[in-house]
Amino acid sequence: MGIEPFLIFSAVVVYGLIHSLLASAWAKDRARQWIGPPADRWYRLVYNLFGFVSLLPVLTLPALLPDARLYVISSPWSYLTLAGQLLAVVALAVGVRQTGAWSLLGLQQALGRPNQKPSQLVTHGLYHWVRHPLYTAGLVFIWLVPVMTRNLLALNIGLTIYLVVGALFEERKLLREFGEVYIRYRLDTPMLIPRLWRKTRVGS
Repeated sequence: MGIEPFLIFSAVVVYGLIHSLLASAWAKDRARQWIGPPADRWYRLVYNLFGFVSLLPVLTLPALLPDARLYVISSPWSYLTLAGQLLAVVALAVGVRQTGAWSLLGLQQALGRPNQKPSQLVTHGLYHWVRHPLYTAGLVFIWLVPVMTRNLLALNIGLTIYLVVGALFEERKLLREFGEVYIRYRLDTPMLIPRLWRKTRVGS
């Protein structure tokens, strides 16, 4: 095995560390100290833009470095994997909409239109089945590729670790924000892999 998978995995790790650091309360507090009140307005939008732009080089590494094919899912089975990826994209869009697309992207804050409603835990729709449907959709999408290569496998493993760790960090933030309500929701709803049943439904 060449060094290429290691380089790709390392790139994902570095990206994840930087992205997680910038998402931390420490980084946001530093931004408020250095920039002042405008930090609260622009931080999330700039954070999302930086995250997207800095991820592009990581995603292009598998195509740029020497590679080797591991397996190919032939038709008609490949149609099923592509259908699964399409469903994952739809689920991602629905999850973003349920969460609040403008606020999630940072556009609502940048436009100076803070949400006047009190923060509320979303437990309906996709959040009825898993606590982090956006991460679940991302995992389904990357692992249903019909052609798997050595470099792509390294990328997928790195992204999977990043998404799982990201979900765990988000759990801590939600526990601080919602307390007992989130504890009850967490007991009844799986984190990433949905169950086909739930004992009760947590009110949103």
